[in-house]
Amino acid sequence: MIALLRYQTALLVRSHRWLPPVILYAAWLAIGVQSGGPILVGLGWAAGGLLPVAVWLTRVCVTNEPPAARNCTVAAAGPGRAHLAGVLAAVCTAVLLALLGTALVVLLSDPHSTGHQVAVPVLPAAAAGLLAALACLLTGTAIGALSNRPVLRSSGWSIPVGMLAALLLLVLGASPANAAVSGLVTGSPHGTITTPWLPLAATALFAAAATSVACALSSRRS
Repeated sequence: MIALLRYQTALLVRSHRWLPPVILYAAWLAIGVQSGGPILVGLGWAAGGLLPVAVWLTRVCVTNEPPAARNCTVAAAGPGRAHLAGVLAAVCTAVLLALLGTALVVLLSDPHSTGHQVAVPVLPAAAAGLLAALACLLTGTAIGALSNRPVLRSSGWSIPVGMLAALLLLVLGASPANAAVSGLVTGSPHGTITTPWLPLAATALFAAAATSVACALSSRRS
């Protein structure tokens, strides 16, 4: 699996298809993260932007190989393992973006509440922001796994379905990703840090289940 992950990562880097989602995330941060802004709001914004970015990265990684190369990978490692390596490459890339986004917010933001009255501990806030980012990127990974091949083979369906699902799970109150982000934002007026352990656990289970379904279907449909 390590060799497959290295192969998928190298394929992603050389294809330059990572550029559009990375540029999207950079633009998201440029719009919402302001120098001197409240740190919890900035961390929530940075975390939320990873959901659609992770959907996009997952699509790139599971569709990146040309058909001939894909057939060789499947023959050598099996369709399920080959598909899992693509999903894991997307997760690793999204985690790197989560680390960079969280670090940027910590460097630029003011460690106080929204009204600048209550001091916010930087390290606990950064940890909560990173966990929220992980919850969002795992949600995006799950959506990406279910909205692309082998679950949905047509790009005419997979792209709009993936983006619509990302939007809904980001704004709906019942979504764990929304709960992780809103916990940071709503705590900012009082300087309260809400660590999103429960949303992270729920999104981890969702991502694991969605990836398992996609890998199982990949084995059946190869």
